[in-house]
Formats: sequence, structure tokens, C-alpha cells
Amino acid sequence: MVTGAVAYFIYTSVPLFDTTHEMVGRAVAILQPTLLFAMLFLTFCKVEPKELRLSPWQGWLLLLQVVSYLLLVMLVLLIPHPHWKIVAESTMLCMICPTATAAAVATRKLGGNVGTLMTYTILINLTVAILLPAMLPFIHPSTELTFVSAFLRIIGRIFPLLLGPFFLSIVLRWCSPKWTEKLGAHRDLPFYLWAISLSMAIAVSVRSIVHSTLPWTYLLAIAAVSLLACIIQFACGHKAGARYKDTVSATQACGQKNTVFIIWVGYTFMTPVTSIAGGFYSIWHNLYNSWQLRVKA
Repeated sequence: MVTGAVAYFIYTSVPLFDTTHEMVGRAVAILQPTLLFAMLFLTFCKVEPKELRLSPWQGWLLLLQVVSYLLLVMLVLLIPHPHWKIVAESTMLCMICPTATAAAVATRKLGGNVGTLMTYTILINLTVAILLPAMLPFIHPSTELTFVSAFLRIIGRIFPLLLGPFFLSIVLRWCSPKWTEKLGAHRDLPFYLWAISLSMAIAVSVRSIVHSTLPWTYLLAIAAVSLLACIIQFACGHKAGARYKDTVSATQACGQKNTVFIIWVGYTFMTPVTSIAGGFYSIWHNLYNSWQLRVKA
């Protein structure tokens, strides 16, 4: 995390690199999803399809995310002040955001059940793909923004990264079980890929915060609500998981978010400054996971 933040400030402070910003931005936009795809593919090579199973905690956490999202949508519609509306929208994005595809890496390292976590990841992505575009036309009315257009764009964003690795692993398992076993044997490779991806994600998060034009009071408010959303979701995930003896998986499923998705939705459909919420949330959930990994080690 520190590496990503320091690298960003060093890179932007060297005049020699000024002409490369656009090229590097495009490279990061390609490399980030590539790393996520590789991590998820290697994880699926370790998980048998039959291990993907339902658990009661998944239903409770889906209910938490859906209800909190709908309540926050109502709050956004009721708030007249534009800056506080942005804070409410930021909270809404943090609560409805799907589980990070990289959550499987942390879950495996912490000794959780990757099968139940991946099942929830699929379920929450399906839910978000339907629920988010259904409400967007009410939050930001536009003749160009309809449920169908938003739905197709969101599906196009999340499903290639989610289902692509899954189906590729099934094909490889069927065509070459030996290669599947070899790839699955590299237990720490997804972790190292995650570390690289994390550094890049923090750099992107720092960039969104640095380039914000929002007054610092509202910037602090977004930092606070994203932290609160992070605490609530990790706590609820822990409580639901503990009840059904699957604490690690449920905690990661609810707390570790696809913050790149928050940033993208903020820029694409919301007031662009709401993307900062993804940057702050990325810092909070990765700090917590770093502490958990340190305790586990």
C-alpha cells in the first residue's frame, strides 16, 4: 500500500514523466483487470465446482446490502444540498459495491472457505447488475441513461472478470487435469499478484483523492462515511459468518470490496467526485486485511 502511494507521488513529481501520463493510464487500465483475471483463474483452478455452495449467511448479507442501498437511495433523493448529496451517494456506493474478485486470495490466506466466498461473489454481482441500474435513472435522471443501457454497461464491466476465469478453469479442468493441478499447486502466486494489484489500486485511489476539487470538509466526510461503511460491513460479515461457522469467508465477502468498480460507477453514472469513496474504502479495507494477515502470520 505504501509502495503504491509513494510510487504515485514520485512519478507525478518527475517532469521527465509528464508526457507519459496518458500512456501509463491506459497501461494501468489494461493491467489491473488482467491481474484480477489471472488471480481469479488461479483461484478457480484450486476450487472444484462442487465446492461452490450456498450458505445461510449469504442470504443475510445480501439482505443487508440491498436494504441499506435502497434506504440510501431514498436519502439521496431527499437531500437538497448538492455536496451532502455527494456524501450520501458515496455511502450508497460503498454499501452496494460487490465483493472484490481478489477477496478469494485473502480468504485462502486467512484459512477461510473459498467456495462459499466465491458463491457470494457471484450472487452479489448478479444482484448489483440488476439493482444498481434500476435505481440510477432516479438518482441522476437523463434521457440517455435508462435501465437497459446502464445494465448492459455494468454487465459488460463485471461479468468478463467474474465468469471468464470460472469457465476457463472448467474448460482447462476438462481438457487437461494435470495442468489444472499444476496451476493450482502454486498456492502463493495469486497472493503476489494481489500485492502488485493492490499497489496499483492504491496509486489509482491516491490519484482520485489528490485531483478532487471538493471542499476539504466534504472530503473528510466522504472519508468518514467510507470508513463507517467498511466497519459496519466487516462487523456484519463477521457476525453472520460466526453464526454459521464460516467467519473468515463471510467477513471478507461483506467487507472486501471491488473498489475499482466504485470508482468506475462514480465516474460513469454518478457525480464524478463520488469515485473518491472507492479510493478511501480501498485504504480502509486493505489496512484491516493487512492487520489480519499479520496476526495470522
